[in-house]
Amino acid sequence: MAILNYAPALNPSFDILYQDEDMLVLNKPSGLLSVPGKALEHKDSLQLRVQRVFPTATIVHRLDMATSGIMVMALNIDSHRAISKAFELRQTSKTYLARVYGRMKTNSGVVDLPLICDWPNRPKQMVDHQRGKHALTHYRCLGADEDESLVELKPVTGRSHQLRVHMLSLGHPILGDRLYAHNKALNAADRLQLHAQSLHFLHPTTQKPLAFECPAPFSFKSTGN
Repeated sequence: MAILNYAPALNPSFDILYQDEDMLVLNKPSGLLSVPGKALEHKDSLQLRVQRVFPTATIVHRLDMATSGIMVMALNIDSHRAISKAFELRQTSKTYLARVYGRMKTNSGVVDLPLICDWPNRPKQMVDHQRGKHALTHYRCLGADEDESLVELKPVTGRSHQLRVHMLSLGHPILGDRLYAHNKALNAADRLQLHAQSLHFLHPTTQKPLAFECPAPFSFKSTGN
């Protein structure tokens, strides 16, 4: 699916939540690519913006363009290797907040559905029990009415579009989702209502536990973002 009218906000260029000699923790806004796209008009990204100020900064994980919230960038090779390994070995703990369509039928649960790229409709993903890669998400409903629910999501794996497809599989697409939401859910918000709000992992050098929090720019029954 092509990126239509790509025009991410320019101010602030980027938002630093934490900085030391080994890494940066940033708050990525919705609508900004994590890394440059292939087309010239899609080069603007969090990676390029940060590298203008911190030339050694490298991406260790990504968020979807439409998703906002916490992202980490390494500032040297050793840190990149250590943080990347922590993500690969699932030694990080991530929490997302989402507004989803309709009232959740259960207060908490687990979605364990394998995912694979829906190649004719890429970048969309789909559930495939034969060929899909293991994908596991824990969810907890924080509030609900007949129209929508506020849900805390804890992905164990990190598949592309995992949270978006897993919520869709429950019959509760994320509001404002241009790829997966039906019209009513899509029109309920002017951006994807998905935010990476917390991240816990060990510091790549000191091995001390780190915990970062970034409040969502939306809330239950929000009329704003």
